[in-house]
Amino acid sequence: MRRLFPVTDETAAPAPGGGSGEGAGREWSLAELAAAYAYPEPGSGGPVPWLRANMVSTLDGAAQHDGRSQPISSATDMRIFGTLRALADVVVVGAETVRQEGYRPARAREDFAAMRKAAGQRPAPAIAVVTASLDLDFSLPLFTSPLVPTLVLTGAAAAPDRIATAEKAGARVVTAGDGIGVDPARAVRALADLGHTRLLTEGGPRLLGQMVAAGVLDELCLTVSPMLTAGEAQRIAGGPAVTVPHRFGLVSMLEEDGFLFTRYGRVREAY
Repeated sequence: MRRLFPVTDETAAPAPGGGSGEGAGREWSLAELAAAYAYPEPGSGGPVPWLRANMVSTLDGAAQHDGRSQPISSATDMRIFGTLRALADVVVVGAETVRQEGYRPARAREDFAAMRKAAGQRPAPAIAVVTASLDLDFSLPLFTSPLVPTLVLTGAAAAPDRIATAEKAGARVVTAGDGIGVDPARAVRALADLGHTRLLTEGGPRLLGQMVAAGVLDELCLTVSPMLTAGEAQRIAGGPAVTVPHRFGLVSMLEEDGFLFTRYGRVREAY
C-alpha cells in the first residue's frame, strides 16, 4: 500500500520495488493503519462526539452487489474496516444492514488491546442498531452474546412489546427520537451521554443519508473500488436530497491494487 495524499517527501520518493508513495511496495502494519485513521485528539474542553462513516463504492457508484458490500471489497479494505472498528467506541448501523449483512458482535482483538486500554475503551466497540420498528431477530448472537451489550436506538413511540423483547435478549434500548423513528442528532448526543464519543457508522445507505441530511457527519472514509457493476444498486447514501450540498475536504488517500482508500472531513464553514 502507498500513501498518495497528503504529499510529503516520502510520498514522492520512488519505492524499492517500483512505484512511488510513502509505504509503497509493502503491507502496512495495523499500528500504521491505526495512526493513519486516528480520531482527533480531544480539545481543552474534553472529548466531543466525532462521527465518521466507512463505506465502499464502485467506480459507477454502487455501494453493494447482490445486496452486500463484500463482493466489491478487498482484503486491504477489510483490514481497514477492522482497524476503524478497533478505534471506535461504538459502531452505529441501520436495522436493514444488520439483516442483510448478518451482523455479529464486534470482537476483541489482541492487536488493539493495549491501544484500547490506554484510551480508556472497552475491549471491543458496542454495536448500536438504529431501528424504528425493532423488527429484529433478538435470538441472534448480536443481541444474546456480545462482548459489550448491543444498543438499540429507537424513538419514544416504539412498540413497548418490542422494547421488552429487546431488553429481555440483553440489549440496551436508548430513546433517540420523539416519534417512532430516530433523530440522528439526538442519537449522537445520546451515545455521547453514554461515554461513546468515537462514533463509526457502516451504513447502510438510508441511515447514512439521514445523517448527511441532519448535518451530523464529521468524516467519510470511502473506499473507491476499481470495479463496474451497472445495475440499480444503491449509492452509499440514500433518501431525500439536501438543499445545499455539504462540502468535505480530502484528508488523506491511500492506494493498493487500484483501490483508493480516502478520508474526507467536513468543511465546517460550509454549514
